[in-house]
Amino acid sequence: MNTERLAAFSDGVIAIIITIMVLDLKVPHSAEWAALAEVGPVLLSYALSFVFVAIYWNNHHHLLHTVTRVNGAILWANNNLLFWLSLVPFVTAWIGETHFARQPTILYGFALLMPALSYFLLTKVIMRGGADDSKLAQAIGHDFKGKISIVFYVVGIVAGFFLPAISYGCYLLVAIIWLVPDPRIERSLKED
Repeated sequence: MNTERLAAFSDGVIAIIITIMVLDLKVPHSAEWAALAEVGPVLLSYALSFVFVAIYWNNHHHLLHTVTRVNGAILWANNNLLFWLSLVPFVTAWIGETHFARQPTILYGFALLMPALSYFLLTKVIMRGGADDSKLAQAIGHDFKGKISIVFYVVGIVAGFFLPAISYGCYLLVAIIWLVPDPRIERSLKED
């Protein structure tokens, strides 16, 4: 399989994930501002999850540009990432409907942690067998952003047992860290 097919499949799955999330948004039955406030948690959970999925799409896009050949390990590592991302709409709906309650907050953190770990695994698999090892390894470096994100997710999950607001602070901090697409890979590829 060439990289274009892998990218097209991944783009399609991510587009479906975002579509499922937006379809969970329900229009208020009243024209009053108060009715909009009632769906505020759902809108907020959608916005936060949309940002996370968009961050993965942006960085996945750059990552796939380093792939020179696709092998079975890359396919499975990529599908692992897509699987965990596909659970984001479910937990997004749950946190919105429950107004960011404790248990949904903990599961939301887990649903954010698993794609982070999966993306880390995907980069390792690509470096091992499907990319110009030196370019990708140089671009990724020690991957401080990736590792600190995992730490914040774990802290957010643990905080969810006690104070969910701290959890969302951790999750939001990760989004802010990654809001600007990681330029390391793109910069490395331009140096050719």
